[in-house]
Amino acid sequence: MPVCLSNIEMDLTVARKTTMNQLPAPFLKWVGGKGQLIPRLTGLMPRALERYCEPFVGGGAVFFHLRGSGLLTGPAVIADVNEELVNAYCVVQSDVERLIESLQGHKAQHSMERYYTLRAKPYSEGVEGAARTIYLNKTGYNGLYRVNRSGQFNVPLGSYKNPTIFEAGALRLASDALRNTAILAQCFRKTIDAAGPGDFLYLDPPYIPLSVTANFTSYAPAGFVPKDQEDLAACVRAADRRGVKFVLSNSYTDEVCRLYCGFQIHRASAFRRINCDGSKRGPIDEAIVCNFEISSAEISAEFQATA
Repeated sequence: MPVCLSNIEMDLTVARKTTMNQLPAPFLKWVGGKGQLIPRLTGLMPRALERYCEPFVGGGAVFFHLRGSGLLTGPAVIADVNEELVNAYCVVQSDVERLIESLQGHKAQHSMERYYTLRAKPYSEGVEGAARTIYLNKTGYNGLYRVNRSGQFNVPLGSYKNPTIFEAGALRLASDALRNTAILAQCFRKTIDAAGPGDFLYLDPPYIPLSVTANFTSYAPAGFVPKDQEDLAACVRAADRRGVKFVLSNSYTDEVCRLYCGFQIHRASAFRRINCDGSKRGPIDEAIVCNFEISSAEISAEFQATA
């Protein structure tokens, strides 16, 4: 199981500057990514984050935004139960130049045959495994990550004429953002249980489905079942009692309101494209749950503009 701890004194061979037009961003497409909700999410977060913990990192949109905006300058922990995803983060953090070289080969030889040949191969750790993950993610249908019960990636090829498989500069910026960050392959329970007073948790679990056709939790062979939602809520309540601050995203449903009763629950709207029934794709209500109060003077202008 890959565990990649941060190396603050990492030997950086290339000096790289981040400007307003060159901010770190997700290097993977990810279903349910939080790009649309970032102003509302970060507007509710404390202005100073001592240590940031994210148990369901996914595409990392919130993490990269916090790093790029300067709101997160201290240590961070990002984790996910998806070992293939964690391996990609580890390689971007520690071996980005070799990763870029490998991706250049995939880009030069991209074809339907190459896609399905790579898809049929089992996941492997290291640079080649990370390059395979990124290549399949950027050329597969709709950027989905889906596995069957055997853990085999099974997303079909997307209909892209000239897919942007990678951008070297963006990968280098992501690598810089991942310094001073522990990257862990583990379940959410371990990540949340390790958080203590002064830590901040951002939680973006697989959502409670709004309908049967909207149910999509196949990021791991076991999926994310109702018992996991119950366990997550229990872990969050235990963290709250330890003095951990958190913000959590989920669908705005009666079940979510029940699970997080007693906390602040804000409603937000986001556009989602993943649903077997095409007529049900579009804006949906999402819940933003937090366990602390922020005065109107502390809430960012971005949040007030989108509230």
